[in-house]
Amino acid sequence: MTPFQLNNKTILITGASSGIGKQAAISISEMGAKVVITGRDQKRLEETFQLLKGKNNLQFSADLLVQEELKDMVEQLPQLDGVFNCAGIVKPFPIKFISAEVLDEVFKINFNAQVLLMAQLTRQKKINKNASIVFSSSIAAAHPYKGGALYSSSKAALETYSKVIGLEFSNLGIRSNCIASAMVKTPMFDTAEHQGTKERMDEHIKKYPLGVGLPSDVTNAAIFLLSDASRWMTGQTITLDGGFLLGDF
Repeated sequence: MTPFQLNNKTILITGASSGIGKQAAISISEMGAKVVITGRDQKRLEETFQLLKGKNNLQFSADLLVQEELKDMVEQLPQLDGVFNCAGIVKPFPIKFISAEVLDEVFKINFNAQVLLMAQLTRQKKINKNASIVFSSSIAAAHPYKGGALYSSSKAALETYSKVIGLEFSNLGIRSNCIASAMVKTPMFDTAEHQGTKERMDEHIKKYPLGVGLPSDVTNAAIFLLSDASRWMTGQTITLDGGFLLGDF
């Protein structure tokens, strides 16, 4: 019996309508888990739902930043053995152009939504003992870049928040970890390319000894963290960067 499996576990995945969240939902269902997916786009969420393995999966279209929608969704959730928080946005802004509106938008999605979800889940006692919480972070949290003040800061806040979860719920065996990934080929990749130039993106990609990542690369790490194989690991951040931080090669 291998500990690297998710049989008999129920896992909630946020941001499951696209990118890493979508791949995570599919891969986690293939590993034997009952999957509960949520996202704001009902049409795309349904497309993800149709790709899931198993018969007992659930989907909830909800905006986690709307208190009543969040509360109602959590009330309907089954008991959870794991949560993979995948929702997030990238909004490059030079410091002098940052406004209250942009600051609010980035932090609401990248940080506030995760915090409010966890507050509701724990308040309503929806998380089982020995469960695993996983957050999708970024190498930008520790290695910021020009224009990335808001994105980097929101991810750094998320990593610190994850550590506090590990502390506050350790008595229940609940652990919390982050995955800090570098460039991954998701819709965010296309957005970043359009916001800059293809030439600059191609130059950036050359700095990855193992190439840029795929959503499945992040999902595989999440499966490890959600499984019993990582039962002695909490408050940590796994870096996935294809060798980007090694330096020139």
